Amino acid sequence: MKSIVFLSALLMAVSCSTSKSAGNQSSMQNMEEEKKMLAEGYLKGTIIVYSSEGNCPYVIEVAAANPYYFDPVNLDEAFKMDGEKIWFKYNGLGMMNRCEKAVPVSLSDIKKRAE
Repeated sequence: MKSIVFLSALLMAVSCSTSKSAGNQSSMQNMEEEKKMLAEGYLKGTIIVYSSEGNCPYVIEVAAANPYYFDPVNLDEAFKMDGEKIWFKYNGLGMMNRCEKAVPVSLSDIKKRAE
């Protein structure tokens, strides 16, 4: 009986340490991806969907100490999901804002972000 309890406890301890190391490995991969993408000129953003009047239907919130917002005029259908995490590059547009809090931009590249 003691050996069964001991083996059970040992199995639980090993499985817990394995999941912790897997979590650390995933975190390290995310940090490496972030360094690479930022070095390549990408910005880290999140798609926000608005349904209220006066807002753009889709806005990209740029992750920064003071978040700011872009209105992507050419957002692909595959990315039109609230909370979608992305990496993106953009070009500014010389046009008036279509909504109050976001600046219109044209996306030159966009990729899904892990997290």
